[in-house]
Amino acid sequence: MRSDRPGPERFRCASPKSRRVGPPTPLLPTRSPFPHAPFACPVPPREPQPALREGESGTGGPGGGPVGEERGESPHRRCARRRVGTWDAGTAAGADHSGDGEMITMPDEQHDPDPDLLAKIDSTVPHSARIWNYWLGGKDNYPVDHEAGDEFAKIFPGIVDAARGSRYFLARAVRHLTTREGIRQFLDVGTGLPTVDNTHEIAQRLAPESRIVYVDNDPLVLVHAHALLTSTPDGVTDYIDADLRDPEVILERAAATLDFSEPVGLMMLGIMGHVPDDDLARSLVSRLLDALPPGSFLTLSDGTDISAARQQAHEKYNSSGAVPYHLRSPESLGHLFDGLELLEPGLVPVTHWRPDHTPFPVMPVTTYGGVGRKP
Repeated sequence: MRSDRPGPERFRCASPKSRRVGPPTPLLPTRSPFPHAPFACPVPPREPQPALREGESGTGGPGGGPVGEERGESPHRRCARRRVGTWDAGTAAGADHSGDGEMITMPDEQHDPDPDLLAKIDSTVPHSARIWNYWLGGKDNYPVDHEAGDEFAKIFPGIVDAARGSRYFLARAVRHLTTREGIRQFLDVGTGLPTVDNTHEIAQRLAPESRIVYVDNDPLVLVHAHALLTSTPDGVTDYIDADLRDPEVILERAAATLDFSEPVGLMMLGIMGHVPDDDLARSLVSRLLDALPPGSFLTLSDGTDISAARQQAHEKYNSSGAVPYHLRSPESLGHLFDGLELLEPGLVPVTHWRPDHTPFPVMPVTTYGGVGRKP
C-alpha cells in the first residue's frame, strides 16, 4: 500500500491540565523542498454547524454515536479517546486556537516504537509513501527517497502538483461527506504516512463523534499511526495492520469500531496502482463495498497514463527496486465505480473535483478521482 527515521516523534501523555502536546516540530514544515509548488494545507472550518436540509447551503449534518470501551479498546485508542481537540498545523506550531483555550489532553502513558516494526524498515530502497511524504514537504523520509523523488520530478515535474492536489481532494471529499451526506464513519484503506489534516482530523473537526478506521500494512506507517492518529473524546480513531488484498480481514477487524448497518465512507486514495490486474482491482473494491450498506460512499483517486512523461517517470521508478506502481487509463479507473452513482462532476482530475473558491487558478493534474454513492 501507500506508504524513515529509526522511530517516530513521540507524544508524552500529560496531565489533564497540560497546555501543549505534539511532536516538537510540525510533520509538514512550512517550507516545501519544491519552491515552485509551495504547500498550503487546506483547513476547513473547525466548528460543526447545524444540519443541512435539501437546497440549503452551509455545513453540518446528522450525528452518530461514539463507540464505547466495551468493544475492547487498546491502550492507544483509550489514550486517543480521552484527548481534547484535534492536532493540526496550528497546534503543531504551538498556536492555541481551540474553542475552549485548551490544547490536547492525554493520559500518562507513552508510545514506544515496536523494535520488530523498526527492524522491517528498509532505508536503502526508495519507498512510495516516503517519497510522497517528501513531495508533500514532510520529514519522514530518507536520502534514497529524496533522490528517487527528485529524479521522478525531473522527468515529470507535475507530480508535485499531483501530490498536493490529491491531498486537497481528500480534504474536500471528507468535508463533503461529513457536512452534506451525513457520513459519520470512515474506512481509510491505504492510509500512508500521517500528515496534516488526516481523514479523522477533518471529519471530527466537523462532527466530533465520527469514527475512523485506518488500514495499512507498512511498518513505518504503523509506527507513526500509533503515535499520531488520535481522536476527539466523542469519536474513535483506530488502525488496522492489514493488506488491501485481504478485504475480508479488513472488514472483520474494522467491525470492532464501525457499525456496518450505517453508511460508511470508504476511502481508497493512491493505492490501486499497487494492484496492476484490472479484474483483481475491481474485485477488491467490490468486496469491500459489498459489506457496506446503501448510502455508503467510495472516494477513490489514482494516477493515470494520459501523460507520456509520467509514464516514463513511473517506468524508471518501477525499475529502482521499489514496490512497482502501475498507471491506469481514466476509463479503467472509472470501472472501479461500477454500480455506484457518481457524484458531480464525475471522475475528473482531482484538482477539478468541487474545488474551493480561491483567487488562484486550478492546476491541471494527471491524477483522477471521484466520489460514488452506493444505491
